[in-house]
Amino acid sequence: MAARKVLSQAARMKWFQQGRFGMFIHWGLYSLLGRGEWVMLRERISAGQYAKLARRFNPRKFDADAWASLAAEAGMKYAVLTTRHHDGFCLFDSEVSGFTSAKTAAGRDFVAEYVRAFRKAGLKVGLYYSLLDWRFPGYFEPEKYKDSAEAMIQQAHEQVRELMTNYGRIDVLWYDGGWIAQTHTEPDEMAAFWRSKKLNAMVRRFQPHILINDRSGRPEDFDTPEQRLAVSRPGRGWETCMTMGAPCGWGYLRNNPALKTAAQLLQYLVTAAADEGNYLLNIGPRADGTVRSAEVTRLRQIGRWIKVNGQAIYGSQRCGRIMPPGSQIWTHENMLGPWTRKGNVGYLHVFHWPGSEAVISLVGTRAVSATVLQTAQRAKIRQEHNGRLIIGGLPRKPPHPYVTVMKVRFAERPGMLRQPDRAAWLTDEA
Repeated sequence: MAARKVLSQAARMKWFQQGRFGMFIHWGLYSLLGRGEWVMLRERISAGQYAKLARRFNPRKFDADAWASLAAEAGMKYAVLTTRHHDGFCLFDSEVSGFTSAKTAAGRDFVAEYVRAFRKAGLKVGLYYSLLDWRFPGYFEPEKYKDSAEAMIQQAHEQVRELMTNYGRIDVLWYDGGWIAQTHTEPDEMAAFWRSKKLNAMVRRFQPHILINDRSGRPEDFDTPEQRLAVSRPGRGWETCMTMGAPCGWGYLRNNPALKTAAQLLQYLVTAAADEGNYLLNIGPRADGTVRSAEVTRLRQIGRWIKVNGQAIYGSQRCGRIMPPGSQIWTHENMLGPWTRKGNVGYLHVFHWPGSEAVISLVGTRAVSATVLQTAQRAKIRQEHNGRLIIGGLPRKPPHPYVTVMKVRFAERPGMLRQPDRAAWLTDEA
C-alpha cells in the first residue's frame, strides 16, 4: 500500500464525533476457557500449555456478517476487534508469528473476514492490538531479558505494519498493553520503550485518515477511559469502553450474572454523548463465535431506542451552557437527566420521569417549542421567574421505560440564566 498524505486531526475526527456508539469485540483463544481474556496470566498457564489451545480453536459458527448485522441493528456506527490480545495469539495471518488462527486449527484469517463484513455493512472498522505479549520473558523482566524484550518490540512493529497494509482502509487503531510489568508505566516511559513515535508515524503513512488512541504512551487522537465516564477537556476526543457484565471479563465469561440492564447501558451512552464522548460497548462471544442471547437482547433494545431518538445522540454537542458544570453526570440540580445539543436545539434525556410536568430551572434562553420524540407529541411550554422552563401536558407515565427524550427548540443557542443574587429565587422576584 502506497503512503499518502496525512489528514488533519479535525478531518480525521469528523466521523468519530458523529458516530458516538461503537461495538468492542473481545474474542480469541481465551474464549475456549470461558474465564476471561486474562486467564493465561491469572492462572499462570505456561506458554507451552496455553499454545495447545490453538489446536482446539476452530469456531465453525463464526459469522462476521452476523456480528456486523447486530452492531448495525444496535445503532452502532463502528466496531473494534481484538486482533491480538496480551496472550499473543493473532486472529490474522502474520509473517512474524506461527501463533495465529491462520496457521493453526482454524486455518482462517478472522480479521480479514471481520473487515469485509463490517465494511459491507457500512460500519467503520477498528483494530485492537496489544503491544505486550506474555509469551516473552522480556515483558516481565525487560532489563534481565533484553533480547527477548527487543524481539517483542520488533514483533509489535511488524505486526502493526501487517495490519495497516493487508486489510485496506482501517479507521481506528486501538492500542492496549503499553505498560511493561511494573517498570514502564508512565506515558513517556511507555512511548520510549515501544518507540511509539516511530511506530505511529509508520501507521499514518499507510493510513493517513486513521484515528489512534492514547494507549501507546502518546496522546494521539482520543482518550480511552475504561469502565467509567471520565470527560476529556473540550475539543479533545474521548471514548469510554465498558463491559456489559463484570469489569474483570471482557472476553467470554461462562458465568457472568452481573449484566447491566438495557436501561443502564442506555444511560451510559446518553451521558457520554452529553459531554461529546463516544461509548464503546463490549461483547464477549463464545469460542464458537456466537454471542449470548442476553447480550443480543440488550443490543436490540438499545437499537430500537436509537431508531426513534438517534438525532439526540449522533453528532451530539455539549449543552454545558444550560446545565451547571458537572451536572451531566449527576447533581441535585439535574435529577431529570442530561442534555445533548445540536445548534439551537436541546435534547433533554429524562431518566427519572416527573409525571405530567417537567421543570428545568436557570434557563436563560427563550424556548420556542418542545416535542416528546417517542410519541412525536407537542408539549406545552412556559417560562417563569428564575429561568424556570416548565414543560407541561405530558403523560403521567414515561413514554419510554428507560429514557424519554424531549426535543426543545430555543430562539438561540441555549444558555444558563445569570444569577447576580443566588438567593433571589426565594421571593419570586428573580
